[in-house]
Order: sequence, then C-alpha cells, then structure tokens
Amino acid sequence: MDYQKIEQLSEEGNVLFEAEQLQQALRKYEAALNLIPSPKTDWEASTWLYTSIGDVYFSKEEVEQSKESYFNALNCPDGISNGYIHFSLGQVLYELEDFEKSKEYLLRAYMIEGEDIFEDEDEKYIQSIKDLIDTSKDENGDLIQD
Repeated sequence: MDYQKIEQLSEEGNVLFEAEQLQQALRKYEAALNLIPSPKTDWEASTWLYTSIGDVYFSKEEVEQSKESYFNALNCPDGISNGYIHFSLGQVLYELEDFEKSKEYLLRAYMIEGEDIFEDEDEKYIQSIKDLIDTSKDENGDLIQD
C-alpha cells in the first residue's frame, strides 16, 4: 500500500473541496480509497477517506450516497468514537426525515464532542435533541454518563 500516495491524493482532495470543486475532490478521495487493500474497513485511512467522501456528497446534496459513506466510515478504525462522523450521520438522517435515527446519532455526537460540534451548524440539529440533552443532565447542568 502506497500510504504517501494516499495522503497526497487526500490532501489534493481537501484543497479541491475547500475550493468547492466537489466532483474533482470526489475523484481524488476515491482514487486514494482505491489504493487501500480490502477489506477497506480494516484501515485507518479509510475512516477519513469515507468521511471526506460523505462530506462531498452532503455538499452536493446527494444525501443517500453521503449516508452510505458515513456508515462506512463508522465501521472503520476509530469511527465509532468519532463525534464528527456521528454528527454527520445525524445530519444526513435528519435531511432524509428519519428523525428518530437522526436523534440517536446527534445525541452520540453530543456525548462525544459536547455542544461545540453543533456551533457552526443549522440550529435545527441541536434543537432536535434538546429535550434529550436536558433530561441527561444533573442539577448542576453536567452531562450524566451511564
């Protein structure tokens, strides 16, 4: 596996994504992902590549493809503990009007990252879990961990 080439393609994809050249960014991320041996879910690089691909599809408003990419990322190394991936899945599921599943992932993101992860995002996402957050805090306002 040519890890340097994977990193290079990923970085090129990031630059293109920032420049809102979404289709070109997607090609770079997919080229990098194609260099990773199967099963791709065994490799850490797949975690961030699937996440980046999900971000591109979400930006292109292709939420079904976005959902698939984020679920793939979740199943890669450290994906399950990544608040951003949970948040992104929550967003996608919200947009697909699967509100119950959306709340589940948004709440996980909140529990991993706190309220900061919602900071620059549409208010509707944090609002969708406000009732769940408020019931999971103690009298001091601290999050109750199970």
